[in-house]
Amino acid sequence: MKKLIVDCGATNTDWFVSDGTQLRTVGFNLAQTPKEHLQAILDDVSAKLGEGIEEVHFYAAGLVGESPVDLGRWFPGATIEYASDMVAAARAVCRHRAGIAAILGTGANTCQWDGKQITRKVNCGGFILGDEGSAAVLGKFFLRDFLKNRVPGKMAKDFAQQFPSDYPTIVKNVYASDAPARYLGSFAPFIISYYHNDEYATSLVDANFSAFFERAVRQYDSLPLGVVGSFGFACKDILLAIGARYGVSFSMFLPTPLEGLKKYHGL
Repeated sequence: MKKLIVDCGATNTDWFVSDGTQLRTVGFNLAQTPKEHLQAILDDVSAKLGEGIEEVHFYAAGLVGESPVDLGRWFPGATIEYASDMVAAARAVCRHRAGIAAILGTGANTCQWDGKQITRKVNCGGFILGDEGSAAVLGKFFLRDFLKNRVPGKMAKDFAQQFPSDYPTIVKNVYASDAPARYLGSFAPFIISYYHNDEYATSLVDANFSAFFERAVRQYDSLPLGVVGSFGFACKDILLAIGARYGVSFSMFLPTPLEGLKKYHGL
């Protein structure tokens, strides 16, 4: 049986077929992306993946209730499962065991998993109301300080040399762009590069991750925590150190859910 796994996040979407075909496209959020844009992506991808797909597991950010797109149009006759990116993360890091799953990428999300389904979930709130621990929130806090002249001299100077940093450009990208969270999250690697050498950067990163443990993880039972996402994976050592302060044990770190999902679905 030819199966397709679709792992869609805010930044990237991975498409994996059981015959070994694999593609990566731009990410999208089902709750925010215009339907015409989704259809254009699906038109292009389905042509590249070929025919004969009989089973589809579609995991997507922003999937609340029914999917706004019917994949049967592109994969006729296939059995299609629609699930959230949170279910994808839980299946990837917990599989059939109880645990806590966290997404730490551009955004952040968490849940408690009993081995079959989500049993508890703290609302993430998005990068404006929540998403503690995410790359976007770290970028938001940094830009907030940068605009108020609160970033130390060398780091501020280096930032201004590496990125367009005039006030109109920053405000436009945050308030008038199609993907403000992606824009904010793009500064996370720069900030993390200063973590071990700059007291301000250390404090900013630690505060972001501490809020993640305080406001989300501590609301769940004491179970192993699995982390999915490129940002969380890159910050593994920092998370292990801060998590230890909260008595958190970790099960695994994955840059994307895909490898875990392959195992979950027996591919």
